[in-house]
Amino acid sequence: MLEKKPSFQHVAVRCICALLDAVPHFNFQESLLGVIVKNIGSSDDVIRKLCCATAKSLFTNEGKHGGEATVQTVRMIADHVKAHNCQLHPDSIEVFLSLSFDEDLRRQEKAANEDNRVKNKKNKKRKNLEEPSQMPGSDKKKSRKELMTKMREEVAADYKAASFTPDVTERRVMQTQTLSAVFETYFRILKHTMQSTSASQEEIADSDSGASGSHPLLSPCLKGLGKFSHLIDLDFMGDLMIYLRKLAAGSGNSGNCSQKNSKYLTVSERLQCCIIAFRVMRSNLDALNVDLHEFFVQLYNIMLEYSPGRDRGEVLAEALKLMLCEDRQHDMQKAAGFVKRLATFSLCFGSAESMAALVTLKHLLQKNIKCRNLLENDAGGGSVSGIIAKFQPYALDPNLSGALASVLWELNLLSKHYHPTVSTMASNILSMSSAQNQVHLSIVSPQQAFMDLSLERESFRPQNESMKLNNKRKKGSGASKSASIEPISDTSSIDEDEVRKKLSTHFNLLRDIKENERLRSELDRTTLYLQLYEQHKKQKKKGKTKTKKSEVLTA
Repeated sequence: MLEKKPSFQHVAVRCICALLDAVPHFNFQESLLGVIVKNIGSSDDVIRKLCCATAKSLFTNEGKHGGEATVQTVRMIADHVKAHNCQLHPDSIEVFLSLSFDEDLRRQEKAANEDNRVKNKKNKKRKNLEEPSQMPGSDKKKSRKELMTKMREEVAADYKAASFTPDVTERRVMQTQTLSAVFETYFRILKHTMQSTSASQEEIADSDSGASGSHPLLSPCLKGLGKFSHLIDLDFMGDLMIYLRKLAAGSGNSGNCSQKNSKYLTVSERLQCCIIAFRVMRSNLDALNVDLHEFFVQLYNIMLEYSPGRDRGEVLAEALKLMLCEDRQHDMQKAAGFVKRLATFSLCFGSAESMAALVTLKHLLQKNIKCRNLLENDAGGGSVSGIIAKFQPYALDPNLSGALASVLWELNLLSKHYHPTVSTMASNILSMSSAQNQVHLSIVSPQQAFMDLSLERESFRPQNESMKLNNKRKKGSGASKSASIEPISDTSSIDEDEVRKKLSTHFNLLRDIKENERLRSELDRTTLYLQLYEQHKKQKKKGKTKTKKSEVLTA
């Protein structure tokens, strides 16, 4: 009752969390867990952090309660998310990331079942051998064996109760129940997000604040799916890929939507959907046969909607690394389309984003030798032999962009970039030729390149660098020029009268130009007034003639 009063709320919640953390097998465990789960998405930061820390402690320290509290907490959180229609703080389900699942339980259970089966076979054989022997004393041996087996079972049960360690089958059942509750919550969030993104603009306008269509739990949901993707049942894998494909496509142009229209997914969220799809595919390569081309199309189009101040660059760098750098399929048309799009992307954004894109571009050129023909600047674009499709820069599919018929002219501009790291990378890419067979790939990943330049962005000052370069060029010039150039500080040779005359003529010229502009505008205004006056006179004459004619007709 004290936790409902504002004055005692912090103290009461802190006591409940400390009690659950210390003695999770308390008699009123269910009531205490209900309080924790109810406040796990509280608007109060102190209460929310306490409850989340307690839930994580229960998940990580299962030896204290044998896993029963974990199953109960996860089920309560799933029901809490369902009751609030997925409108909770992201920390509410981010605690699921602290869960750990033993993948060897299934193998241990199979091994235990095999051992039991072998033991049963041996016991049956022994019984079959002992039954025909009607020797005296056989009943005594049977009674002794039965007593020994009973004693062993009792000792094993006592040890199990004292150590709080359930057997393999019980742990497997609890792990299955926990996984089902976790994935039930994740799929519910994905379904709610799909329903909110497919809502019409009229529904958004009718709502007061748009909160009904928000999706605060999507980001931690995608993180959890990425972490536990190898544990998803294959029966639900097809539905998951359909959800991710639709969410990656978004609803409308998310780059132009306002913050009030929260039913739209952001660029970062759509990129996360593509990343999770690839992680799920990588972790289930043997069991899945899914075409990921549509996710490549979404990445190709999302790059044009990226905004540095609004979207997260590290998510884009991760998508470039996972989808392009680690892609095992070598499609020349697709690779050429992404190479051209990355070069265009590098021109439009800051040094960190440009560096991540250039690292990916270099990686693609190293893996696809034929795409290096884009570096050759001949009259007809790229020099790939055969019939080439016309370059279409606004195509929605990289395979249909016809990028092999274009040239990477963007790299020439990037080689003169203000940031020396970007300019050197662009120059290195330009030095690659189609004849060189560079098998070794770049060690630097797009994520690392983005992080390095984003951390350096605050301390980097391009003006000072340009001034240093200019000073070096001046120092490196010939001795004859340096001797003829006089220092600026020496003002004894400057003729003040000549400078004054030049300045006066300059200001007079500017004044005359402004005066001419003023007179020209006045002349245009007067001519316009005269034209309007002439039109007014003509209209008056026409009116007089009409009145005279009407008078004559009436007479």
